[in-house]
Amino acid sequence: MSTKDNPLRAEKFRKLHDLREAGIDPYPHNFKRTHKISELMIKDSEFQAGDVKPDLIATIAGRLMTKRPMGKAAFFNVADQSGNMQAYVQVSELSDIDQQAFHLLDIGDIVGVTGYLFKTRKGELSLHVKEFKIICKSVEPLPEKYHGIADIEIKYRQRYLDLIMSPETRHVFETRSKIIKAFRSYLDAADFLEVETPVLQPIYGGAAAYPFSTQHRALDMKLFLKISPELYLKRLIVGGFEKVYEIGKNFRNEGIDRSHNPEFTMLEWYEAYTDYFDQMKRFEEIVAYVAKAATGGTKVIYQDQEIDFTPPWERISVYDAIKKYGNFDVNKASAEQVESEIKKYDPKFHPHKSTTKGHLIMELFDHTVEPKIIQPTFIIDFPVEISPLTKSHRSIPGLVERFEPICAGMEIGNSYTELNDPEEQRARLSDQEDQRTVDEEAQPMDEDFVTAIEVGMPPTGGVGIGVERIVMLLTDQHSIRDILLFPTMKPIKNKQVDDNDE
Repeated sequence: MSTKDNPLRAEKFRKLHDLREAGIDPYPHNFKRTHKISELMIKDSEFQAGDVKPDLIATIAGRLMTKRPMGKAAFFNVADQSGNMQAYVQVSELSDIDQQAFHLLDIGDIVGVTGYLFKTRKGELSLHVKEFKIICKSVEPLPEKYHGIADIEIKYRQRYLDLIMSPETRHVFETRSKIIKAFRSYLDAADFLEVETPVLQPIYGGAAAYPFSTQHRALDMKLFLKISPELYLKRLIVGGFEKVYEIGKNFRNEGIDRSHNPEFTMLEWYEAYTDYFDQMKRFEEIVAYVAKAATGGTKVIYQDQEIDFTPPWERISVYDAIKKYGNFDVNKASAEQVESEIKKYDPKFHPHKSTTKGHLIMELFDHTVEPKIIQPTFIIDFPVEISPLTKSHRSIPGLVERFEPICAGMEIGNSYTELNDPEEQRARLSDQEDQRTVDEEAQPMDEDFVTAIEVGMPPTGGVGIGVERIVMLLTDQHSIRDILLFPTMKPIKNKQVDDNDE
């Protein structure tokens, strides 16, 4: 943006040049502070209104958020990551060079101040400034707090402005960090080994999704960004690691909505000698643990509804859930009847040639069940056709031992008793390979993975958790974009850059 079009920006550049002409470096290499603001604010209880402690000297640094001139004095607020503090200055008490810097000060500048603590007569702990430095001159005006940040274009495209202006946004992302740390804490304490799997993979797999692809020039080969770490983590179980997990990015070339982003964070773990019953228990335990670590308890408010993560959670099969919530018995229905029922919810639905009754059942499930489940619930026992990596059900033909936890109308994870029969695994992946001519999300054959299963994988339970969806629930955020620092956005069309911009 040209300074000619923005008088506030032009004024900031003028002050920047004046600082330099005065011999003041507006961008010093470093600044030594003695305290974070939070370390000073905890002393609040040691002060009474009107108390002054000239011997309690501190140096803080942060962004100037307000400035209230009062003749030859001023109050202003400085914010660092830990908090916000009021400061008071009598300009005549500053050195000549500090006075010049102070007069060229703007809201948004990053400053360093040294002074002593006192409490105003109104009871606000403050810093009486004796030294003042501009340590980064801002030349872009901050948005108006109550209107600019309400613009989602600013919130999502210029997250740095949102973080500056909104303590609530900062709190969401601090909570996100606590959630990820809590996941690690639980798994590390349970003797899981954290590992990393390739992001660039010659064959993608582990989920029904369309991948992003790229070309490796030196090797002249096509590679795919991983859609799941599953097949690599299972190779590690084959190799003798009995408990492994990974927290990392997955990439799926799919649409964007309130719960989907093409780049997202997934936690996956695999545990030898367990099945999906064991993993239901571990899943509800870890989510309750994380909720307590992040929020202080296992009950949270999400979109005006109380969600209770306290174990145990309800368990219900796919078929029973459709009968309960959709009033339709898929056991007694033909594929054609299931398709007809789907069209009551989606008249434009048209299956492709490889669509099986199992696929249709899950399509109907998405319409009739998932949006209605609010409290955390394990949906168990899925059709075999949609679960090519899952062990067949030990007692119900045509189903597999799989669960998906649903909460607040969203799937928040996925788990299997993992398929370790090499002949059945090869047959399932061969069927997926055949479907790829009509289903772009079907999984390709991975011969090396099948070879690993042929070497021998012990009975194993595996789990995937969508980290962003847990964060949404625990921070009461409606959209995934509100808990991603940099969500994927459409490009701004016809955006012009002024080559004469300073």
